[in-house]
Amino acid sequence: MCSGSCAKCLGIALIPLAILCLLANILLFFPGGKIASENEHISDEVWYFGGILGSGVVMIFPALVFLGMKNNDCCGCCGNESCGKRFAMFSSILFAAIGFVGAGYSFIISAVAINHGPKCGFKMTDSSAAGGFNVTYRYPFEDGNYLSNRTIWDRCVEPKDIIPWNLTLFCLLLIMSGTQAVLCAVQAINGLIGTICGDCKCCGCCGGKEGPI
Repeated sequence: MCSGSCAKCLGIALIPLAILCLLANILLFFPGGKIASENEHISDEVWYFGGILGSGVVMIFPALVFLGMKNNDCCGCCGNESCGKRFAMFSSILFAAIGFVGAGYSFIISAVAINHGPKCGFKMTDSSAAGGFNVTYRYPFEDGNYLSNRTIWDRCVEPKDIIPWNLTLFCLLLIMSGTQAVLCAVQAINGLIGTICGDCKCCGCCGGKEGPI
């Protein structure tokens, strides 16, 4: 496959992934699908904006660059038919690196959030409170112990279903950001090949001439 066509396919794949990551991060601001009464009730990792910035906004730029590779001008350096394409492929490596860093950031934040568990309402003994306890928002789990022991999920009394809510969304972010990182790595290799070997054909801007570079 031509390096430009391959880059375009990768760009097409990155766009919906970026949108889905952005939406997943936004949903995390509504623990259990409800509006949080206080910002402190939202897990700290959500505020790092891994899906919004790392896998969302940052990923849009390399995706748009990759999408434009197929139609990039093949001229540009003193009439050299291959120079423009080669430079464009080289620039795509830089944007692929930016996308890889953004996806990596989101991946790490998601992994930490899954291991840490959600911040939730935890019953604390308090003889002065009604019922002998009060609800304090904190992290009741340690080192992912809740992942293999579902019986301790009842430590979180509010909001309802906060554990499956956070776990599902962060797992989706983990998978999608990991996929984005792989796609960016593929484009870095594809861009290197395109820089060294050129694209498979010229776009016809150099006097209507087409053929191998």
